[in-house]
Amino acid sequence: MKNIYSFSFFVKEEELDNLNHVNNINYVKWVQKASEKHWSFLTNNAFENSFVWVVLRHEIDYLASAVLGDKIEITTWVGDSYGVKSERFVEIFRNDTVIAKAKTIWCLLDKKNMKPIRIPKEILKILNEVKK
Repeated sequence: MKNIYSFSFFVKEEELDNLNHVNNINYVKWVQKASEKHWSFLTNNAFENSFVWVVLRHEIDYLASAVLGDKIEITTWVGDSYGVKSERFVEIFRNDTVIAKAKTIWCLLDKKNMKPIRIPKEILKILNEVKK
């Protein structure tokens, strides 16, 4: 399905905290990695010299924990895009069970001056085509 992007991997030892669970910071990293991978897939890096996305807000609900060796699947899709902002949703699964959900608000910046820029029509077209 074009509007959903997924990938999987196994939990590594360096991602664990002192309780032997995946440290919360890694969920944030996974959310960001999902967004970056999906954007790269959608655009084939066509806009990397002109624009950059930065996070304005992360909301993460932690529903269960993951441990060393767990197979993690991450699924992401685009929500609404408007003005300078775009929503992205991420679900993190362990054994077909959602263990975390995230909503991130991204802001598009002009890479030359690093200031917010209204999302151009060609980018909005891409985002709207894959909107779930």
